[in-house]
Amino acid sequence: MADYSFVTLWRFRAPLAPVWDLIYHSERWPEWWRGVERVEKTEPGDAEGIGSVHRYTWKSKLPYRLAFEMRLTRVEPMSFIEGEAIGELTGTGRWHLTEGEGLTTVRYDWNVSTTKAWMNLLAPAARPLFKWNHDVVMNWGAEGLAKKLGVERLRAEEG
Repeated sequence: MADYSFVTLWRFRAPLAPVWDLIYHSERWPEWWRGVERVEKTEPGDAEGIGSVHRYTWKSKLPYRLAFEMRLTRVEPMSFIEGEAIGELTGTGRWHLTEGEGLTTVRYDWNVSTTKAWMNLLAPAARPLFKWNHDVVMNWGAEGLAKKLGVERLRAEEG
């Protein structure tokens, strides 16, 4: 397996609640996030959704698709979502959302390992390409979210 750690920062001139709503309800991601082909709930989880499982199918800039399941392991409403990936990627994803001075900041930490033999074989040489591809897909998400909400997306360093 090849291990990857990615950190993505998004900033929007928007209140926290609608940003949270779009990120938390991942079954609606295909409506606004280019690259997310399908999200299917396969297990419901408890009343708060903890333990629920969604199967994600992603298409990226590179000519391959990834499919994996995410089990929701922790939610702190309006601030934190954590899930465990199982499948072609294994590991954890954590969304942190904060609001201040009319801006919402989103940080996504994605710590995963690849399980596909071809990805592991190519990892030593292709690691920069896989990072670039991840960044492109995450950028599509930020662009789509801003457009869906009709708000301004700021660069991570803008205030």
